[in-house]
Amino acid sequence: MEFVVLGVVLAVFLVGAFVAFLKAPTRRELPPGTEPAPAVEPPTVVEAPAAEAPIVEAPIVEAPIAEAPVAEVPVAEVPVAEEALDVPPPSAGRLVRLRARLARSQGSLGRSLLTLLARDTIDDDTWDEVEEILLTADVGVAATRQIVDNLRTQVMVLGARTPEQVRTLLRDQLLVAVGSDLDRRLQTLPQDGRPAVILVVGVNGTGKTTTCGKLGRALVGDGRSVVLGAADTFRAAAADQLATWGSRVGAEVVRGPEGADPASIAFDAVRIGAERKVDTVLIDTAGRLHTKQGLMDELGKVKRVVERQGSVDEVLLVLDATTGQNGLVQARVFAEVVDVTGIVLTKLDGTAKGGIVIAVQRELGVPVKLVGLGEGPDDLAPFEPEAFVDALLGDPAEAAA
Repeated sequence: MEFVVLGVVLAVFLVGAFVAFLKAPTRRELPPGTEPAPAVEPPTVVEAPAAEAPIVEAPIVEAPIAEAPVAEVPVAEVPVAEEALDVPPPSAGRLVRLRARLARSQGSLGRSLLTLLARDTIDDDTWDEVEEILLTADVGVAATRQIVDNLRTQVMVLGARTPEQVRTLLRDQLLVAVGSDLDRRLQTLPQDGRPAVILVVGVNGTGKTTTCGKLGRALVGDGRSVVLGAADTFRAAAADQLATWGSRVGAEVVRGPEGADPASIAFDAVRIGAERKVDTVLIDTAGRLHTKQGLMDELGKVKRVVERQGSVDEVLLVLDATTGQNGLVQARVFAEVVDVTGIVLTKLDGTAKGGIVIAVQRELGVPVKLVGLGEGPDDLAPFEPEAFVDALLGDPAEAAA
């Protein structure tokens, strides 16, 4: 019982303590009207930048460095050996010197005719054979008829004939057919203070650039000063080939880039030739087919542009003598475009037939002025009718035998 009462008393005491605890203020209350004082923040301290003391740099005095004198070593100049220039022979008399070469290729024509005309009796069949030989040699129909008719008349008048008389008859008729009285001189001397201008034209493969180089070489051999104009800008090797020819004899070459306007290069060549006061300007043009009208018109343009500085003194048409009658067609077309003044027949020492000389002259009315008789640099010769006919007829001693 006592324990029960004690427990109740203890429970009442605990409950009262708990209630008193709940009613107690959690913080101290301030009297009314009193505001809590704001919290005072500590003042912000602004630090001023420390004044830097100026740094005075002392000038650095560079002590002069004494340079030791460099001793110059004398350089010994090695003399450059200049390539010796060729000294070509003069052009006069070249065909006489090359007569044996021409006789080997063309002598059969003369020997065949001499054999026929030396017969005791010459009938119509003989004259038919004479006519056939001349036609086969590319003499041409009109020239063949003229030669045969003249020979018939003289043989009838002469009657009996010795081999020497036969040779004289044939020689005279061939000289008439070749045209021994034609003016074959090349205009290569300056006139009125300007150089002579020679335009070299032709189709592809006739040896045009080589002919231009050989002609320049021959002129140097004759004492002329020469400028070469490489106006063939379509064939890559043409300008280099002409430059090689020029370098051998000391002739200046005017050239341009591949594909340049050939008329402008030709114009510059003439201008430079006039400035250098040379005797002759040789202009190599691009080879072109006579059937290509556009290319032929361009060739006419080259000539017209050059003529702005003066007249063109010579237009040389280069023909391959081995082309025969086809060469006549080429010559006719070129003559219509550029007014050809002379013919150059190349490769006359090969399989060509000598009658082409007669045929091309009759076709164009202009003379053969130069002939090519080989691959050598001095194998281009001025055409001489007497030496040419003598080469055709061969040695008189052989004819008599």
